Amino acid sequence: MSTTAIARLELNTMDRCDRCGAQAYVRVVLESSGGALLFCGHHARSVEATLKPLSSQWHDETSRLTEKVPVSVD
Repeated sequence: MSTTAIARLELNTMDRCDRCGAQAYVRVVLESSGGALLFCGHHARSVEATLKPLSSQWHDETSRLTEKVPVSVD
């Protein structure tokens, strides 16, 4: 479990899934403890039904997985 303060909202490449170590795209803040968990898209979907009702925040950036990044042609 990650216990760092949640000062920033956006997740970056340094944020890793607590289950498998892949890049995290979802941050879940638990209502009971205020602790945060980080998940990759796969593991977030697998725990969503259980954890979402227990969370005070469900920050989901999985849409970034399908974003098209413009490529400059020089």
